[in-house]
Amino acid sequence: MNRGRVAERAGTLALGAWMAFAVLAAVVVSDQGGPLYLDHGLLSWSVGHRPPEAVALARGLTATGTGVVPYALVVVAGLIAGRTWRRRLVAVPLAALCLGAGQAVRYGVMELVARPRPPGHDWRTQASGWSFPSGHATTAALTAGLLIAALCLRAPRGRTVLCLLVACWGAGVGLTRVFLGVHWFSDVAGGWLFAAGWLGICVGAAARWLPECGVPRVPRAPEPGTPHPSETADGPVERDAPQDPHRRGRSRPS
Repeated sequence: MNRGRVAERAGTLALGAWMAFAVLAAVVVSDQGGPLYLDHGLLSWSVGHRPPEAVALARGLTATGTGVVPYALVVVAGLIAGRTWRRRLVAVPLAALCLGAGQAVRYGVMELVARPRPPGHDWRTQASGWSFPSGHATTAALTAGLLIAALCLRAPRGRTVLCLLVACWGAGVGLTRVFLGVHWFSDVAGGWLFAAGWLGICVGAAARWLPECGVPRVPRAPEPGTPHPSETADGPVERDAPQDPHRRGRSRPS
């Protein structure tokens, strides 16, 4: 894997996600925290389609998007990303740091925007704090992104199916927040964009400056005019020319 290409793609992802997040946050602030397009419709649909079984399943899934579970999963991501135990001892704390720092920055943005949550009579689970961006959606998406990056880096077989399952989990946690009535959909979308931007920064930094954490070095092409390793300061090393089998045994003419 080319570290420069990984860093470039991660930077592109980060730039696009942060631009989209900035636009969405500006719209939320300009609308004084009110619901945006699709917010009311999706919340109304959720309120009208809540059988007890679906609510119980949504509560179970949303519980995996916070607390110990995301950090346990990023530990798994670090273990997968490292080739050796020495590299894993570096990759695991870095993955946990990426998640923890992202949560801290997200909390600061949430306090800055200070968007109210949907009406409390529509809630089907407990929630606290401001609404934008969704903490569960951000945490689950960031955790899923770290797992997918590790699987793409190291999983030898079946990584497509595993990546799809992880992505479905990350998206599902965010959607349960709308289904349970504690977030607007734009809060969840903001959490996904924030997670994508933060993940792009972390992966790009690791690919550029921390190759020992799992991204192998790619040998650089020799610069023009650089002597070949087989050449010495006194000139090229002479090697015995291969003998022509047809000339073997023939004597030179006198």
